[in-house]
Amino acid sequence: MTQQDLFKLKPLLAVLVASFALAACSVGPDYVRPQMDAGAAVFKEGQDWKPAQPRDLAADGKWWEMFGDPQLNALVAQVDISNQNLALAEANFRSAVALVQSSRSAYSPTLSASAGASRGASGSAGSSSSATSSSGGSAGSVRNSYTFSLTAAWEADIWGKVRRDVESSQASAQASAADLAAARLSAQAQVAQNYLQLRVLDAQQQLLDETVQAYQRSLQVAQNQYTAGMVAKSDVIQAQTQLKSAQASALDNGVTRAQVEHAIALLVGKTPAQFSLPRAPLAAVAPPVPQGVPSMLLERRPDVAAAERRVASANAKIGVAKAAYFPSLTLSASGGYQSSSFADWFTLPGRVWSLGPQLAQTIFDGGARAAATDQAIATYDGTVATYKQTVLTAFQDVEDNLAALRILEQEAAVQGEALQAARQAVTLVNNQYKAGTVSYVNVITAQATALSAELTSLNILNRRMAASVLLAKALGGGWDEHSLDDLGPLQQQSAEKAKGLKENAALR
Repeated sequence: MTQQDLFKLKPLLAVLVASFALAACSVGPDYVRPQMDAGAAVFKEGQDWKPAQPRDLAADGKWWEMFGDPQLNALVAQVDISNQNLALAEANFRSAVALVQSSRSAYSPTLSASAGASRGASGSAGSSSSATSSSGGSAGSVRNSYTFSLTAAWEADIWGKVRRDVESSQASAQASAADLAAARLSAQAQVAQNYLQLRVLDAQQQLLDETVQAYQRSLQVAQNQYTAGMVAKSDVIQAQTQLKSAQASALDNGVTRAQVEHAIALLVGKTPAQFSLPRAPLAAVAPPVPQGVPSMLLERRPDVAAAERRVASANAKIGVAKAAYFPSLTLSASGGYQSSSFADWFTLPGRVWSLGPQLAQTIFDGGARAAATDQAIATYDGTVATYKQTVLTAFQDVEDNLAALRILEQEAAVQGEALQAARQAVTLVNNQYKAGTVSYVNVITAQATALSAELTSLNILNRRMAASVLLAKALGGGWDEHSLDDLGPLQQQSAEKAKGLKENAALR
């Protein structure tokens, strides 16, 4: 390019410098996190609890280890590997990360290449003979054309449209990562809750089996008393009825256990036929209450973090919409070769090039830009409302389960006393019946009361275990929003998992 060409390009260079100077501008509001009042320094229902130590909710997020059950630990470990809801959330995260890269690509110029060869004629066939005879030439002569060109274009981000779009997609990717963490926490909590319920059902099954054996002994006593002529036939019939009812309850308990076992199989990504848990006593114990100040929920709940990141994304979209009001500046350059002869295609005489800016501004659009801006603002307002509602729900979740644990602990103590009294009553009434001082109705009543007390105690235990799981989940399970600051490790983990899925699919 000659010095004279460079002189002619000075206005273009001035425009380029000006565009870079203006590129520091970004229209639209800068993001400010919506404010939420965390209320008091402690939870309302947690004032009577002694705050647990930080280790009670492990920093690595393995909150289920609080229960001290190796089988539960092994089951939760399978959630990350096989749970299909997690696979869906992870795929959504990878899609969101790809969208970030797509948004960032607008920072770079586009480069395209084209090559073509054509053969054609100019003029009409009907006048070709007369034109040839009068001029000695051929107005309708056939010509070849060979072209090759490279074209580069770049739109200067003067008003920050691209920056706001990247900001929005990054916040969306962070929200998707928090969604993945929320899905993982939810699946872990469901596994823990179902597993603990299964073990309570096993304890209930053991109780019912022992009750059946006790009722069989009572039936034998009634038959012996009837044979000795001490009681009426009705005592034997009542004892048989009681025994059969207990046997039916024992069988019915198996239905519930099977369904809970199937639910666990689904959570760990297996069919019921591939999964089985043998009966075992309940090894887990109710852990200490993992406490924390209310403001911690804003950092330790992945669903709260996801809602907040969507607010940030929607805020950036307002800037994208407002940037449409301003003109766009595109710098383009193209160069190549054009010739009518293949042999002379890539020669200097066939060289062509162009370079220049293009400024474009929409004059009238029937209110489309205003509508798009209003829509972006309304979407932002909606995400703010969703965020605040998510925070309020988080507070409710914690308070509900703190109240449940506090009240259930008191209920368990009272129920324990009732159970001891019911057991003593059974012993006393059985002795009185053998002595012939009371009727068999008294025995049935005492035994039914004792069985009901035993089942109620187990039900309270199940509810306490469930409340412990739900409280750990409500407090975020040890998750922390600072994990969203660097999504690199999560991206690498997801990419490796996606690669493994592709390889497995290829093998099939």
